[in-house]
Amino acid sequence: MGPIALAANALAWLGRNGTRAVAVTIFLSLAVPQLSDLLRPLVGPSIFLLLILAFLRVEPSVFRGQFRGKQFRLLLVAVGFMMIVTPLALGLLYSNTGSGPLWRDLSFALILQAAAPPIMSAPAFAALLALNVPLALAVLVSAILFTPLGAPFFAATFAGDALPIDATSLALRLAFFLGGSFVIARVIRHFTGDERVRAWREHIDGLNVIVLFVFAASIMGIVTYTALSDPLLVLALLALSFLIAFALGGVTAAAFWALGRERALTIGVSAGMRNMGLMLAAASGVSDTVWLYIAVAQLPIYLAPWLLYPLVQRILRP
Repeated sequence: MGPIALAANALAWLGRNGTRAVAVTIFLSLAVPQLSDLLRPLVGPSIFLLLILAFLRVEPSVFRGQFRGKQFRLLLVAVGFMMIVTPLALGLLYSNTGSGPLWRDLSFALILQAAAPPIMSAPAFAALLALNVPLALAVLVSAILFTPLGAPFFAATFAGDALPIDATSLALRLAFFLGGSFVIARVIRHFTGDERVRAWREHIDGLNVIVLFVFAASIMGIVTYTALSDPLLVLALLALSFLIAFALGGVTAAAFWALGRERALTIGVSAGMRNMGLMLAAASGVSDTVWLYIAVAQLPIYLAPWLLYPLVQRILRP
């Protein structure tokens, strides 16, 4: 067996074991914090590649179907709940809770989290959990389109000038990510054909695992170094990040339960995993506490597929 075949088999194996592999990547990132400085320039390209793989994995006709009829109405309600109702409720909660410099900085991070769209890898995680990938991608795209309007508004409302977000810069960045990844995925499909892309499904999932590791390794160094100097702070932020992520996902899934288990769980998973890194790129002058929380909050995201897979399959089982 040649090296190309071996690499292809390895990718397919990673794809088949994606839930466990993604969990392992986050611990590898923590164990080797030196990778953070080395891989930090790859944060943007890794996010871009995740979107290309998401568009590539979903059949174009199925994706377009999410924007028609009842599916489109569901999409509007889901995005409205996720991007308007949730940040409004959490913003009011955070602004009337706690005091002191630490909570002030932390509340900024929590507001960024509440106003952020789902992570770029939400469709990949939906695939690992055997959920509705086209719906996850449609929710991601729609939420991203709303973000340049919603994020600056909620940041200004609940954080004021202390958390400035450049709406124009954010809109341009998101337009580049969405438009460029969509075009590249379409070009790949054009030259390879739909049948071959379907045959590559496990390999695409395997590539997702590798790209997720690159992203995690690029930002997790601060968690390891802070854990050595202030472990109680890291543990407290870790507990808070798990609580918020799973509470957001659970409440959202419950709100849409009447529409079917698979749809509700897909929307819930997307709602619980927010792209705080993207918001961080649009904000300016944030503190080390904000950086630390955003890095710590990657742990529940990366562990979610492994932790949730047995529960999700039990719920979906007839």
